[in-house]
Amino acid sequence: MPTVVEEKKVTTRTARLGLRATPQQQRLIQRAAEVLNKNVTEFVLDSACKFAEDTLLDQRLFLADDENWQKFQDALEQPAKIKPELQNLLKEKAPWE
Repeated sequence: MPTVVEEKKVTTRTARLGLRATPQQQRLIQRAAEVLNKNVTEFVLDSACKFAEDTLLDQRLFLADDENWQKFQDALEQPAKIKPELQNLLKEKAPWE
């Protein structure tokens, strides 16, 4: 399943967004777009979509169809696997201590 950012590459843009910016914000966005060799529209859409995806993924709500939900439940029911490397890591003193 493509992400929102990837979807823009395969679909025609027909929706319109409008916004107002200060001259300083406009210059900042233009400079950043130039650094990435993008036009302002591409830069703003990519940046906004990436932030939107991160925001949505950061939520605690998980959506899954019945099949994937069952797979998730089955995985949770499995006994924990002992991983010696992880046990050793947890025995070490934390770098900030």
